Amino acid sequence: MADPDFDVLILGAGSGGYACALRAAQLGLTVGLVEKGNLGGTCLHVGCIPTKALLHAAEVADQTRESEQFGVKASLEGIDMPGVNAYKDGVVSRLFKGLTGLIKGRGITVIEGAGKLTGPREVTVDGKAYTGRNVVLASGSYSRSLPGLEVDGERVITSEHALKLERVPASVVVLGGGVIGCEFASVWRSFGSEVTIVEALPRLMAAEDESSSKVLERAFRKRGIRFKTATPFQSVKTTDSGVAVTVEGGEVIEAELLLVAVGRGPVTEGLGYDEQGVTMERGFVLADEYCRTNLEGVYAVGDIVPGLQLAHRGFQQGILVAERIAGLDPTPIDEDGIPRVTYSHPELASVGLDEAKAAATYGAENIEALTYDLGGNGKSQILKTQGFVKLIRRKDGPIVGVHMVGDRVGELIGEAQLIYNWEGYPEDVAPLVHAHPTQNEALGEAHLALAGKPLHAHA
Repeated sequence: MADPDFDVLILGAGSGGYACALRAAQLGLTVGLVEKGNLGGTCLHVGCIPTKALLHAAEVADQTRESEQFGVKASLEGIDMPGVNAYKDGVVSRLFKGLTGLIKGRGITVIEGAGKLTGPREVTVDGKAYTGRNVVLASGSYSRSLPGLEVDGERVITSEHALKLERVPASVVVLGGGVIGCEFASVWRSFGSEVTIVEALPRLMAAEDESSSKVLERAFRKRGIRFKTATPFQSVKTTDSGVAVTVEGGEVIEAELLLVAVGRGPVTEGLGYDEQGVTMERGFVLADEYCRTNLEGVYAVGDIVPGLQLAHRGFQQGILVAERIAGLDPTPIDEDGIPRVTYSHPELASVGLDEAKAAATYGAENIEALTYDLGGNGKSQILKTQGFVKLIRRKDGPIVGVHMVGDRVGELIGEAQLIYNWEGYPEDVAPLVHAHPTQNEALGEAHLALAGKPLHAHA
């Protein structure tokens, strides 16, 4: 090909796309970054960041409501949603400005507009063609619905609509008991809404270890969050006061809103991927462990690649692609080694295999599991949170899974993912000193116990 416009031409400036752009520019490559919306994509603007801001506001509401148990007299006068949204939007705005400055400072060319793959290494944006020695597809994802279920943005909404609500709904039906559904259910319950989750699978958070699901379900019951598992959705009708949701068996649940939280689909339709011969499956772009598609010089990262749809997965894939293009030799990503956190109250955090998958992989007789109750952890008692740290190891071998439930346990996932990814043995972790009093100690205590020398845990 003639001299291309860029060494790396990236279609989409979400987590995977902008991480690739920043790392590629850092390595001295010329970078073109195509984006029709705002830099930062779903995660920054309508995903991770704003939802976690809402969850923190929900935590503040709960702490205010329950302050007397800590000896602090305070009263919750109500939830000021315009104020909550101002706080949320302020966080997003500051991070957006920071990212924009980073992109500009690295000399990355931002091409604003809707891009389409029009050649093996060509992207056309609003009629103008740009070429890249390498092209990275990073077009992100959208909120899915179900066949025949129309989202009107008023009574039947997605998470994007939920983030813009200027009121606290009196009642909500949440369709989907995965990460998005459980997080919004948690927020709205803390804000005072009546919440019912409808989930077709047998349990909430079905992708997590079964023991984690059980603890979350128990906590949700205690909080007054209703849920119906193994209960497929059938239909919804709008009423004078909101919606009437019919589930399998004929039961009708009335509420002010229906939140559709049934997962996210890849944004690939109409972008020229099929036409240019990119191998696809159910709308996803197939790529190998180095994020290479079947087309030479064309890579794919983030939510359009089958697997966990997580911002930090996209970040790491983007970095990996930039380093390969620059001639480095990065290590492929172990998908099981990607940490997973659900920021509900309580939180769920995990890395590696759950007990069922570990048993299927290695044989039930070849694994060992240990659960350390947070009741024995001083900081968890101070925080008045309940839950556990569960470790799964191969017998006489390394840790192959870590699963945690409890408020703020997401902050512990860093050490857990190091233990898993470095194939740590309980005997390796047991001598490490964990600060007291911290929840982090629970990880240390669990490894002490699994190494056969429990301190505060029962053998």
